[in-house]
Amino acid sequence: MELSSVIFAFCLTLFAGLSTGIGSALSLLTKRTSTKFLSVALGFSAGVMIYVSFVEIFVKAKDALISVLGIKGGTWATVGGFFFGILIIAIIDKLIPSTENPHEIHTVEEMDGKSEEHKSKLMRMGLFTALAIGIHNFPEGLATFTAALSDPSLGIPIAFAIAIHNIPEGIAVAVPIFYATGSRKQAFKLSFLSGLSEPVGALIGYLLLYKFFNDAVFGFIFASVAGIMVYISLDELLPSAREYGEHHLSIYGLIAGMAVMALSLLLFI
Repeated sequence: MELSSVIFAFCLTLFAGLSTGIGSALSLLTKRTSTKFLSVALGFSAGVMIYVSFVEIFVKAKDALISVLGIKGGTWATVGGFFFGILIIAIIDKLIPSTENPHEIHTVEEMDGKSEEHKSKLMRMGLFTALAIGIHNFPEGLATFTAALSDPSLGIPIAFAIAIHNIPEGIAVAVPIFYATGSRKQAFKLSFLSGLSEPVGALIGYLLLYKFFNDAVFGFIFASVAGIMVYISLDELLPSAREYGEHHLSIYGLIAGMAVMALSLLLFI
C-alpha cells in the first residue's frame, strides 16, 4: 500500500470531518439559515451515499469476499458485513441521548435569544453534542478513509457527501454554545474541533488494521461501510432534509445526488 495513497485518503477524511466548521461559520457570519439550500444539499448527500453504497461499494466488497471465500461464502459475508455496519451505527445512535443528538435540527436564528436563563444547560448541551458528534463521526471517518484508500475516484464524492452531512452538525454544536457564552469565536472553535474525530477514526482504524489488510478484511470492512452510509442516509440525512425544507426539495436533491454520482462513476469506466 503506497504512502501517497494513505496520505491522500487521510486528507480527504480530514476535509470531510472539519467541514463542521462550515456549519459553525454559518452561525458566525450569517443572520439566517438557508433552509432550502440545506434541504437540497442534505438530500443530495443522501443520494450520493445511497447510490454509491449499493452500486459500487457493496459490489466491490462482494467481489473481494467471493475471491477469498467462494460465491456462497463471499455473498453471505458481504450481506453480514452490510448489516454489521448498520448495527454498529445504530448502537452508537442509540447510546447518544436524544437531547444531545447531533442531528437535532438547529438554525442560526436560535442564537438571537437574549435570555440569561438556562445558560449552563445550553453549554452542557453544546459540549455533549460536540462529544456525541465525535463518537458518531468515528466510524464515518473510517468509512471515508477506506473508500478513498480503495479507489480515490470513489473517495472524492464520498468525502464531499460526508462534508455536506457535517454542516448541520456544526450548527448543532455552535448554536447552544454561542447562546450560552455569547462568544461566536468559542462556538466556532468547539464546533470546528468536533469534526476532528473523523480523521482520528481513520487513523486509528488504519493503524489497527493495516497489518491484516487482505481481500477478506477489505471486503468485510467495505460491506460495513455500505451499511453505515445507507443507515446515515435513511436515518439522518433524509429526515433532516425534510425538516429543513419542503418534502420535494429533499427528493430533488436525492435524485440529483444519485445522477451526479452515477455520472462520475461512468466517467471513470
